Amino acid sequence: MRRRDDRMKYTHIQESAYEANMQLPRLNLVLFTFGNVSVVDRDAGVFAIKPSGVPYEALSPAKMVVVDFDGNVLEGTLRPSSDTLTHAVLYKHWPLVGSIVHTHSTYATAWAQTQRDIPVYGTTHADHTTADIPCAAPMNDAMIKGNYEEETGRQIIQCLAEKGLDYREVEMMLVGNHAPFTWGKTPAKAVYNSAVLESIAQMAYLTEQIKPGSARLKEALIQKHFERKHGPDSYYGQA
Repeated sequence: MRRRDDRMKYTHIQESAYEANMQLPRLNLVLFTFGNVSVVDRDAGVFAIKPSGVPYEALSPAKMVVVDFDGNVLEGTLRPSSDTLTHAVLYKHWPLVGSIVHTHSTYATAWAQTQRDIPVYGTTHADHTTADIPCAAPMNDAMIKGNYEEETGRQIIQCLAEKGLDYREVEMMLVGNHAPFTWGKTPAKAVYNSAVLESIAQMAYLTEQIKPGSARLKEALIQKHFERKHGPDSYYGQA
């Protein structure tokens, strides 16, 4: 029989992953079983992730599957998310990420399907990043025929590198013809980023519908809004 300590050692990330996953339907970021959140324990070299194909209303902390950074199941009786190896690749390469979110939220996914970056049209976008939200190019056939989920992780990393972006500063992106991924130091921040991305995507879509060819926000305003929240002399919020 397994010792009680063995059964309990992953409880903290299973509970955290459960709570973060349950935020997705509450925020209207997922339908049915679309999407997943993972939470990492860096010291143990493992992460907890939603089980594959299980409806959100049927989840519990104990159903969160614990895997290592190679995707091997260490705790849980259910099959982990089909996106597990994507999360694993990102955790391996991005040591400051504590949680990753993947959804198929409507507007962000629609932008991904156009294979377009989301331009900085307004200050809401600039409050969170000075960059256009990047969209990775669709995979080539060789990548698709390989380990698809691992390649998705590499696709995300490569896209940021090609655009000269830092994962610590841009915590959201689109995968071409697929859907959005977001991340953060904590599960709360990763889920927050997912909700913000969906809102930015919706506003950008409406902007282009109201006025095709709308101008990108001017650089001075982009910098002002980002710096007042994130700069060394930021003054947004409470000390």
